[in-house]
Parts: sequence; structure tokens; C-alpha cells
Amino acid sequence: MKQYVAEFFGTFWLVLGGCGSAVLAAAFPDVGIGLLGVSFAFGLTVLTMAYTIGHISGCHLNPAVSIGLWAGGRFPANKLAFYIVAQCIGAIVAGGILYLIASGKADFNVMAGFASNGYGEHSPGGYSVTSAFVTEVVMTMMFLLIILGSTDTRAPQGFAPIAIGLGLTLIHLISIPVTNTSVNPARSLGVAIYVGDWAIAQLWLFWVAPIIGALLGAGVYRFLGSASEEK
Repeated sequence: MKQYVAEFFGTFWLVLGGCGSAVLAAAFPDVGIGLLGVSFAFGLTVLTMAYTIGHISGCHLNPAVSIGLWAGGRFPANKLAFYIVAQCIGAIVAGGILYLIASGKADFNVMAGFASNGYGEHSPGGYSVTSAFVTEVVMTMMFLLIILGSTDTRAPQGFAPIAIGLGLTLIHLISIPVTNTSVNPARSLGVAIYVGDWAIAQLWLFWVAPIIGALLGAGVYRFLGSASEEK
């Protein structure tokens, strides 16, 4: 049970910190943190939580990561559904807290996006559904490679949270213009549920593509890891 509670709070922090920076601080007059700041905010949430709850739950914070770790032989199937439920609830609660904060501003309009992920007219850069799908698959695949590689028992110990946090930062720097960056179905759900309408209609992509990417990443690392063991 403590593992599931840890995943709840970890995912809560990821959505509140990452999406909160996008909603509240990205374009704040004169001192907005912009794309670079939002990218680092997402990376910092994972880095800080990895050191905080990594020894309790593994700090997945992401249904795609949990599925990828299961596919990579690092996580038991009997805990998978419980992790995903805890992550989604944590994301939704964080989205609710963020909504309460953001709606205190007079000109707040949740339909403007609320840090939701999207494609087509709802992509920050106007990218197509194909571009969005490829981006989310490839970015999540690389994220799983980073996670599996940096947490391998043969890797330098104690540095995995740094690699994973910086990896997520880089992923956001690349893909925010395309989809607003998901690579995490819970993160997408946590804000889309408050926007409704188009955000819910497009949510399918931000579940399907990250899960496919995670499975691909797990498969690639299983090959790389076993190949290195043979040498």
C-alpha cells in the first residue's frame, strides 16, 4: 500500500510542478519562464521525487513507464494495475488543485489549454496527428531506454535520478512545440479532464503512443542489456 501511496504523491508532484509551471509561470508578464523553464520544471519533479520515493515505489509516476518496466522484466505484473490507478488519481487531484489556483485569476480560461496535450489546431506549433504520434512514441521509447539503462545494476549507482530528470527535460525541450509533451498518460489525463471537449477527444493518442513507445524502449534495452552481458 505504501508503494501505491508513494506513486500517488509522486505523480501529484509531477503534474502540479510541471503543468503548474506551464499554466502559472510560462508566460507570466516580464519574468515568464518560457519553454526552457517548463522543461526544467518537469525534469526537476522527476529528479526530486526519484530521490524521495525511489526507494519506496521505484518512482514510476507514469503508466507508460510502469508498463515499460514490466515489459523489460523489472516490474511484477500483479502490481501494474494498482500503480496505474494510483498515478492517474494523483494526476487528477493535482489537476484539480492547479485548477483551483489558476481559476483565481480574473481572465482564466480553461479552454485555452490548461497545459493539455494536443495535435492539429491544439498542437502548440500546429503539428499534425502523425507528427504528434511519432513524437510521443519516439520520445517515450528514449525515456524508457534512459530509465532502464541508468537503473541497471551495472550502471554507476546513485546517479539514475539525475539522468532520468535531465532526460525528461531534454524530451520536453524537443517536443513541447509538437504536442506540449506528454510521454505520460497520467499527466495528460490529469489536466485534460478539466478541459473536457477537445482535450478528452484527443486524449487517446497520449495513452496509445506513450505505451507503444515504452514497449519499444523495453524491447530495445532487453536486446542491448543482454548483448552487453555476453561480452
